[in-house]
Amino acid sequence: MWRNPVQDFTKVGVRYFARHKGEVNCCVFSPDCQILLTCSDDCRLHLWNAKTGQLLAKASGHEGPVKSCVFSTDCVLFASASHDCSVRIWLTATAECVRVLTGHRRSVETVSLSPDCKWLISGGWDKDAILWDVQSGEIVQILAGHTDAIQSSAFSRDSRLVATGSWDYTVKVWSLHTEKCEMTLKGHRGNVVSLCFSASGMLASGSWDGTVRVWVPRVAAAIFVLESHRAWVRGVAFSQDGLVLASATENDMVRIWDMSTGKCIKHLQGQKDSTLSCTFAPSGALLTAGPADPSQETEPWQWDY
Repeated sequence: MWRNPVQDFTKVGVRYFARHKGEVNCCVFSPDCQILLTCSDDCRLHLWNAKTGQLLAKASGHEGPVKSCVFSTDCVLFASASHDCSVRIWLTATAECVRVLTGHRRSVETVSLSPDCKWLISGGWDKDAILWDVQSGEIVQILAGHTDAIQSSAFSRDSRLVATGSWDYTVKVWSLHTEKCEMTLKGHRGNVVSLCFSASGMLASGSWDGTVRVWVPRVAAAIFVLESHRAWVRGVAFSQDGLVLASATENDMVRIWDMSTGKCIKHLQGQKDSTLSCTFAPSGALLTAGPADPSQETEPWQWDY
């Protein structure tokens, strides 16, 4: 883990966790950064104490690899998307499944929860994004328009917009008010596998083409194209104030970008060179997580402070 501000990103610790029995597909921290959630090809999700590495709970029920997971902003719920074509909603306190959402026809690759905790978006191989009501578990709208699988999703901080990234190389931005596509963002030359909104409304997209694009969605313009990555970008995260962006890549660890200039100001190299996710804690610290050895039974790890 490294700390913000920009001038002082110093590695201050690393912690290893016990193993899943399959490849880890997604690692996310709870908004308060107290819990690390991992999901795997072993069809399970694990919740860990992010400080001590203690396994808090295992969540079982999916009948296929779990591809994506996310916490609600209040940490009460978490959601998971699976190759079994379903999305599940769980209670964080007990790891009990409280909703099984069915509607996709093929593997579900991404899931996101809105900051106001009212909506859930899911997308996958069937090319559709489905908007769900979290409370009822009912489908609100099927958002159709991508021409290939959907790999990533993110809500704006005000819960008014949701973005979806696809294997068709585009990002679509949808209005939750009209449930229509507001714009299609083009420019990537590979699958769009990670998305994140800043507090001010900027949107970052990471791609298999090795770039991150930073957009102003309202005008459908890319203000920066960040091209120094040596591999595809697995995760992107804005700092709380939006002044810097972190990008996590396959085989290249993490780069830190100044959002006033679009310049890379730090390349953070750790013991292992693969990162699945990154997030900024409320304290300003940067946390990252990923598998210790992708060629073996995978082992989630975390930079700790």
